[in-house]
Amino acid sequence: MRRRNAILQALALLKALEPRISVNEVIAFLYAAENEGLTVQEMAIVAGLTQSTASRSLRSLGPKESSWSMAPALGLLEAYLNPSDARSHVIHLSVRGREVRDRIDAIIRQGATIALDATSRAA
Repeated sequence: MRRRNAILQALALLKALEPRISVNEVIAFLYAAENEGLTVQEMAIVAGLTQSTASRSLRSLGPKESSWSMAPALGLLEAYLNPSDARSHVIHLSVRGREVRDRIDAIIRQGATIALDATSRAA
């Protein structure tokens, strides 16, 4: 039997948080985890998303209590007004987002290649 690799484990972890999480939301979270402090516009560029898709995806990862967020509001990110341009937001991980990032980092560090063992190949 094949073992689950790090990418699949990370995706399973995010799916466990919200079964309906979209690919764009996963991409937005992973880019935010690697690039804290980007604006929504900058995130759209680095993630290869349209600005509206990036905005919707990031907002769905925001906290429930924020007027900026939208459903499902997973509480993984926080948006702050950009000090350089109050019309835009700067994205940072929330405490929960940092915990999820750290869990994904641990999964990656322990990652195992998907491979069949010798007995499986002979069958």
